[in-house]
Parts: sequence; C-alpha cells; structure tokens
Amino acid sequence: MALATRTDRRPSMARSFWDSTVGKKIVMGVTGLIMIGYLVVHMMGNAKIFFGADDFNEYGHWLRVVGEPFLHRMWGLWIARVVLLTSVILHAVCAYQLSRRDIKARPQKYVHKKARMSYATRTMRWGGVILGLFIVWHILDLTTGTVHPDGFEDGKPYQNVVDTFSTWYGNVIYIVAMLAMGMHVRHGFWSAAQTIGVGSRTRERVLKATANGLALILTVGFISVPVAVMTGVVS
Repeated sequence: MALATRTDRRPSMARSFWDSTVGKKIVMGVTGLIMIGYLVVHMMGNAKIFFGADDFNEYGHWLRVVGEPFLHRMWGLWIARVVLLTSVILHAVCAYQLSRRDIKARPQKYVHKKARMSYATRTMRWGGVILGLFIVWHILDLTTGTVHPDGFEDGKPYQNVVDTFSTWYGNVIYIVAMLAMGMHVRHGFWSAAQTIGVGSRTRERVLKATANGLALILTVGFISVPVAVMTGVVS
C-alpha cells in the first residue's frame, strides 16, 4: 500500500487551531488578557511616583532584582519582557489576519452609509498602530534613553520620568497613546468576552460595565502621571 504523500497528511491540531478563525480569536483574547494584566501592574507601579523619588527609584531597582536569588539579576525582568513581546506579536498578527479575512468575506462595500460599529470598534485598527509606535518610543525614551531629551540617567527612573513629562511633546505622545489604549482595552475586553460567550443578559451588562470601568481606571491612572508633572504635583 502506498505511503501517504506529504500533501495527503492532515494538519496537526495546533496548526488547525491556529488557522481557524475561532483559534485566532482565542489567541487574541488570551494575549489581550496577559497585556491587560501587565497594564494593571504597571499602572500600580507608576503610582509609586506620588510617594517620592526614593520610593519610585527603589521600585525601579526591585524590578531589576525580582526573583533573586533563584533568578539572576534582570532575569525576571527579561522573562516578563519576552512574554509581553510574544503576546504583542501574536496579538497583532491575529488581528491583521482576521481583518484580512473579514475584508475577503465582504468584498463589496456596504450600501448603507450609516455607521454600524461603535467608535471603539472603528478605531481599533489605528489604535493598535498608535500603541505599537508608542511602545517603541516608550522603550527608547525610558528604557534605553536613546531619545531622552535631557540626559538619561540609568538607575534614576524618577528623574527620567519628570524630564520626559517636562516637555510638551512627551506629554502629547503619552496622553494620546493612553487614550488609544483605553479605547483598545474597552473594546478588546468586550470582544474577548463575546468570543468565550457572555451568557445571560445580566452577565452581559456586568462584562460591559467591567470593560468600561477597567478602561477608565487604566486611562486615568496612566495619564495622572504626566498631569502631575505638568501641574507641579510631581517635580
């Protein structure tokens, strides 16, 4: 009996999952939740800036040594970075591929001109682009110091943050990105809930309220830092 050729072989379960629309939506949901978890923790860490330079700089030092002595210095931070980078890439790839599938499935433009999607839905694509560009700028600004305006100082995150938000363009870039992030989180959280099934009307209302509340808290929490620097509360 002839052996099955390579083209006759059935794709693996992992491949079938990745190729399916449902699979890509699940990947987007899981990676989205990972990133939301990071945003919550990051926002809480940022809040330490309101307790003064010593507390904030100590927090920055802790991030470098977290996991010691089990992990070497910076290992914990790099593990988090790799997980986040992987999540961002998978999330973006799935979003792009699902968007292409949607376009191919609906090649003809809608006859009705009236918008059928929420503002958050219509801006998800550009919001993702804005966030992607912001991540690059944010790393070059406060991690590597490549584009930092007034002499980046390693180990002094408090002063670096104050320097960044003492410039008008630093504030504009950050605030615009955080507004895009809030809209992205709001729609993304709700989309993930729909993918797994929201269930009853009561659960739907709870999830919508959670999505709105989470997006609002994150947006206000992150924007509070540049506003505090601009108003002199943090200096």
